Amino acid sequence: MTTETTVIIDGFNLTAEQVIAVARAPHAKVELAASSRAALKESRDYIESTWMHDEAPMMYSFNTGVGLLKDTRIKVEHIELFQTQLIMAHSGGIGEPFSEEVSRATMLLRANAFASNYSAPRVEVVDRLLAFINAGIHPVMPQKGSVGASGDLAPLAYLAAAIAGFDEAEVMYDGKRMSAPEAIAKSEIGPVKFDLKAKDASALINGCTASLAVAVLATDDARNLLTDACLSLGLTLEAMRAEMAAFDPRIQQARPHPGQIKTAKVVRKLLKGSTRTTHEARAVQFPDELRRTDIPYTARIQDVYSLRCTPQVYGPVFDALDYIDTIVKNEINSATDNPLIFGKDGGGFEIISGGNFHGQYLAQAMDLLAMAITDLGSICERRVARLIDPTLSWGLPRNLMSGIRGVNTGYPVVQCSLSSLVMENRTLSMPGSVDSIPSKGNSEDHISNSTWCARKAATVVQNTQYIIGVEMLLAAQALTMTEDLLPGFQLGEGTQAAYEEIRKQIPACLDGDRWFHNDIQVAHSFVTSGSVREAVVSKIGEFV
Repeated sequence: MTTETTVIIDGFNLTAEQVIAVARAPHAKVELAASSRAALKESRDYIESTWMHDEAPMMYSFNTGVGLLKDTRIKVEHIELFQTQLIMAHSGGIGEPFSEEVSRATMLLRANAFASNYSAPRVEVVDRLLAFINAGIHPVMPQKGSVGASGDLAPLAYLAAAIAGFDEAEVMYDGKRMSAPEAIAKSEIGPVKFDLKAKDASALINGCTASLAVAVLATDDARNLLTDACLSLGLTLEAMRAEMAAFDPRIQQARPHPGQIKTAKVVRKLLKGSTRTTHEARAVQFPDELRRTDIPYTARIQDVYSLRCTPQVYGPVFDALDYIDTIVKNEINSATDNPLIFGKDGGGFEIISGGNFHGQYLAQAMDLLAMAITDLGSICERRVARLIDPTLSWGLPRNLMSGIRGVNTGYPVVQCSLSSLVMENRTLSMPGSVDSIPSKGNSEDHISNSTWCARKAATVVQNTQYIIGVEMLLAAQALTMTEDLLPGFQLGEGTQAAYEEIRKQIPACLDGDRWFHNDIQVAHSFVTSGSVREAVVSKIGEFV
């Protein structure tokens, strides 16, 4: 289905990995499968030969109006004007535009939905979408305005306007924002004005495809984020000389959730060979550690929840992502238009109106993603708070501060910034999928809110990328600052590789406060670039 440089779509076999590759690689190419091209032509020829007259049966949004105008016939002489006016009427989007990668993913997903041959636009519409992708023309689509009911009507109207070459439509092309006609002319992909025929416009704007594009990208980012959260956890366990009994496989088998078992296994692999997480290391008293010196040191027995309960907290995130992946996989290869066309035994086609455009599957999945990642970020932030407090970190230097005490402050404000992200994430975790409001004169009396659900889930993931990156940064700072106190004690194989990569990119802060903003940005890039993750994989192999 795929060559090294080209993705071939047929409506049934597109993967999330391919969507991500096309979305995030502006030079990736997409082609329509020959089988889909032939099927689209067959069904469209049937429609052209049997429906293009004023006595034809009523087909919603083909020869009828939309919404409460569903019973109003559109005469054949007005059908092309209807396509233009339909886009004009739905161009009610508000706010900042989606990113270029969301725009690319949206075009790909819409084209793939058409390739399944259930929507019956002309094959030329699919070719035009693919021409935009291949030329790097990205329609500017406002993020706000869709309720995820009859699809993402408002954002997709801007996509349709760009495809058709409307003077009002804008795109991003070659790094610049310009009118769609200007970009089409510069790219030389075909005629600037692209006429839309019967059902073309309604097919383009139907379906929660912008919601899906955001969901595909956010879910992939969340997967990588969870992997990195295992790394940041491992580094903090090392910094705090943690008790590893909680990760014993027998404990996980006694409560055999797949994600819980997986988390503990990942931690054991990352920390294999660690002697910092042993009783002998914990027996060493740090200068800032509050401990009675008149009695022998006894075993810690067990750690606090943010360390000890991580299999039980990370586990549900692993399991939630497995469920979300199933929803996203199905949506990528779903026909979400209305009505849909189906071949009949013996020849011919049947047109059926339904509700595949409704975004409730995506809305609930994205609410779950927001909640799962919010809690992941919350437990990681609690560990960061412990790293800077010697009364909670078993004696790590206060604030992980260096230089002259008092003159320098260390990292408490950095930790405070993470607290602000946790609070923002908690607000964004309020489920949007339960918040239905009637729209369009009550013709849509139950909506999904899928676009907002996807957008807020993506924001939660982006916020949490900072939290995870900063935990890596501060755990590495703690490890460097206590190296001389634990001579001869070593990190695990995976955590050592992570630590070394962090130190390659950010030198330890040992001479007093500096412009921490820069460190935070690099720490964020640990997650977004995958650099620390890749360094660990190159050392110990895949660990998640």
